[in-house]
Amino acid sequence: MSTPAPTVQPTILVVEDDDIVRMLIVDVLEELEYQVLEADGCEQALAFLRDDAQSIALMMTDVGLPVMDGRELAKQARLVRPGLPILFASGYAESIDVPEGMAVIGKPFSIDQLRDKVKRILP
Repeated sequence: MSTPAPTVQPTILVVEDDDIVRMLIVDVLEELEYQVLEADGCEQALAFLRDDAQSIALMMTDVGLPVMDGRELAKQARLVRPGLPILFASGYAESIDVPEGMAVIGKPFSIDQLRDKVKRILP
C-alpha cells in the first residue's frame, strides 16, 4: 500500500515594507496552511518572481511601497509571470482601479476578510 503524497499548499508571495504588518499577514496565511514567501520590497519580490524554480500562486502586495509602488510591481510581475493573480492591500481600497485578474483588500483587514479574499482567488 502506498501512502498518498502530502498535498502541497499554494505559495503566496507577500510584499510589504512594514515589518510588523508583513509578519502579521504571513502568520495568518501560514495558519491557513499556505506556503509563504516574504519580500520587504520590489527588488526582493522580483527576484522571487524571476526564479523559475519557485512556484508562486498569488502575489499579495502593499500598494504604497518605496521605490516602485504596488501597481508598478504588478505590471513587472505580469511581464515575468503572465496571468499571476495579484491581491493589493491598501488603506485607500475604494479609490484603486484594479486590472483584470487582480483584487484589492482594504487595510486594516480582519483575519476572516484576508482568508475569504485569498480563498476566492485561489481555488
